[in-house]
Amino acid sequence: MNKTDLIDGMAENAGISKAAAKKALESLLIDIEGALQKGNRVSLVGFGSWSVSKRAAREGRNPQTGETIKIKAKNVVKFKAGSDLSDAIN
Repeated sequence: MNKTDLIDGMAENAGISKAAAKKALESLLIDIEGALQKGNRVSLVGFGSWSVSKRAAREGRNPQTGETIKIKAKNVVKFKAGSDLSDAIN
């Protein structure tokens, strides 16, 4: 499923126009991104939660040459599925 499919599904399920569904989805994504940029956790009870975790700098290897390289530290987004979502797919 891609963004267009999701917008179509939202419009059909909610009985709204595709334009309204697109605005709603984009607003949701902007709000989630903004919260994560601030370091906050975003939880949708039953569906899941997003959080930001710090990944430390480390050494890696170039698989072609075997040369040791330095990998910079960075923030990564983690998603943990909620119980309702887990139950729905199992």
